[in-house]
Amino acid sequence: MSTSFGSGVRTVGVPREIKESEGRVALTPDGVRELERLGINVYVETNAGAGASITDADYVAAGADIVPNAADAWACDMVVKVKEPKSEEFGFMRPDLVLFTYLHLAAYPEVAKALVASGTTAFAYETVQTKNAQLPLLAPMSEVAGRLAPQMGAHFLERTHGGRGVLMGGAPGVRPARVVVLGAGNVGWNAAWIAAGMEAEVILLDKNIDRLRYVDQIHKGRIMTLASNRGAIERSVAEADLVIGAVLVAGGRAPVVVTEQMVQTMKPGAVIVDVAVDQGGCIETTKETTHSKPTYVLHDVVHYAVGNMPGAVPHTSTYALTNATLPYVISVAQKGARDAVTTDEALAHGLNVAGGAVTNAPVAEALGLPFVTPTSAVA
Repeated sequence: MSTSFGSGVRTVGVPREIKESEGRVALTPDGVRELERLGINVYVETNAGAGASITDADYVAAGADIVPNAADAWACDMVVKVKEPKSEEFGFMRPDLVLFTYLHLAAYPEVAKALVASGTTAFAYETVQTKNAQLPLLAPMSEVAGRLAPQMGAHFLERTHGGRGVLMGGAPGVRPARVVVLGAGNVGWNAAWIAAGMEAEVILLDKNIDRLRYVDQIHKGRIMTLASNRGAIERSVAEADLVIGAVLVAGGRAPVVVTEQMVQTMKPGAVIVDVAVDQGGCIETTKETTHSKPTYVLHDVVHYAVGNMPGAVPHTSTYALTNATLPYVISVAQKGARDAVTTDEALAHGLNVAGGAVTNAPVAEALGLPFVTPTSAVA
């Protein structure tokens, strides 16, 4: 085994995701082939790609070794995953392990505690950030989740699924659904775009006027844009058939922008889809749900708050995610954590935990833990 801070790794493990209803996988066969071409052996847990319609035979043809259980995949120098480790996986963590996955530590403090205690070097997809403040590894799943949100909202607006019985696009002579989207980032813009395509009446709110100006120029008034403030949110939420929460703070907990009192003003049978729930949620009344039990009703409002929304479409999501993550995975695998962090500012932002310390400032603030700079932690 190599050390987690030293030179590049020799082996990469791909365990099967165990979060409920999670069918995504962290590497495609093409990703395996790229790593193998560079002399890095890849070990894939059997059936890891089954949910994404990728077979063990597909991986073998690309050069991977299939291993029978999670322990064998986790025994590699570096492990790539999709979702944060579950408690059943905490025992696999160790000081000479590099982990690269979505972590969302602000929302999952128990995962942060386990990583810190183990000494694992952990990179988070969602905090890899480029010089222009873009989040390239969060973007593809934000796009998928954003495009799913109106689809899920439309489904649960149906009376048979607890909603008001409103059709998104209405009908000739009948008003369409009013959809309120909070946040005009990748999630919000994609949600508004798809909702508008379903011929709903769409209102998009954000504090960034330049972002709203961009949306307005692209959609030429088809999506109504509003500057976000307390009064505008109160009025919009009260009149909405569907509210989509899409507010994000990179690495930190999502701010609560819709209070319980606002939810109480909503129409009976209205629907909330809180896409920000994996960062704690931006609507006060949301709590994380699962694909098998996706909704609950509170104050006569249907709440959908699945923490891994893109897992509903794992084939599409897997390829969208791995197209973005592969260059960064290769960089960490080839250079090792220390050189990757010191030579790539985006990966320095991506490092969340190393040597028993939290190395991302917003994550440390959200967890109430001391912050250590990434370069200091891996020095």
